[in-house]
Amino acid sequence: MPEGPSVRKFHHLISPFVGQQVVKVGGSIKKLNSATFQSLWLQDTQVHGKELFLRFDPDEETGSLGNNPLPEPLEKKEEAGDQKQTFGCDSQKISDQSSWSPNSVVPSGDNGSECLGGDSPAGDAERWLQVRFGLFGSVRANEFSRAKKPNKRGDWKDPIPRLVLHFGGGGFLAFYNCQMSWRSSPVLRPTSDILSEKFHRGRALEALGQEQPVCYTLLDQRYFSGLGNIIKNEALYRAGIHPLSLGSLLSPPQLEILVDQVVGFSAHWLQGKMQGTQQHTEIYQKEQCPAGHQVMKEAFGPPGGFQRLTWWCPQCQPRLPPDEPEQVQLS
Repeated sequence: MPEGPSVRKFHHLISPFVGQQVVKVGGSIKKLNSATFQSLWLQDTQVHGKELFLRFDPDEETGSLGNNPLPEPLEKKEEAGDQKQTFGCDSQKISDQSSWSPNSVVPSGDNGSECLGGDSPAGDAERWLQVRFGLFGSVRANEFSRAKKPNKRGDWKDPIPRLVLHFGGGGFLAFYNCQMSWRSSPVLRPTSDILSEKFHRGRALEALGQEQPVCYTLLDQRYFSGLGNIIKNEALYRAGIHPLSLGSLLSPPQLEILVDQVVGFSAHWLQGKMQGTQQHTEIYQKEQCPAGHQVMKEAFGPPGGFQRLTWWCPQCQPRLPPDEPEQVQLS
């Protein structure tokens, strides 16, 4: 699924539409009443980790929040670890792909709520649309995603957006492979967001010091919101730490370096996305590390939990005996 830097870029694309009215709704979602968004005004957008929150109101002035920071709401319990990469109806095949076009409008007679928490906001109580992305999920502004390679059948078919919002200003937003639900307020906890200025290093370091492999902890969104598999692999390699190293056996300087690599790599990746440049990886999906060593690949994850592919260099990231704390190497 898209990681923090990508979702921040989506937020950047959505922000210019704040203050505009939805005039038409399209997309392939079958269980959505087009009246859900029709004539609503997009009043605000917020981002937290891998999730987006969009505020809609029936009037142009009512509840208008602009892009000002919001008070931090009480957080609902988040699922520990990285999220699975497919979502309910978003992973289902569209039965008649050829029937969709960029100007398609969702039929107003379909009032189901398979993909949404409800087919319309519940009065003033729920005006925030929560967007969580699945594998290859994305947001496009004033353009549609195009096929980059043929599918398994050899056909060059463009991805079909789940939701398209056309605005009064003439532009549109297209959302791909995402799960949506209405809620009363955005779930924001900047202290856990790796791209927030309020990211709490102390809490992150405390979490990493647990007696479990650090590659498990890094994907725990309660402490590293926005961190995904790419950032995990790159941060561990650049810190010289084996993915299965127990955090309780790592020295404080090692943990500090690991957090530095998480924050630094994420910020650099975001900067590159804003500038339209490709992020360079050193270990992720590589056969050799920059030093020319053979890279290992294996799926790691907590027992009974989601297993994520992990790349590491046995020479640059040695795994020491469990009873021997790893010594930090400072350059």
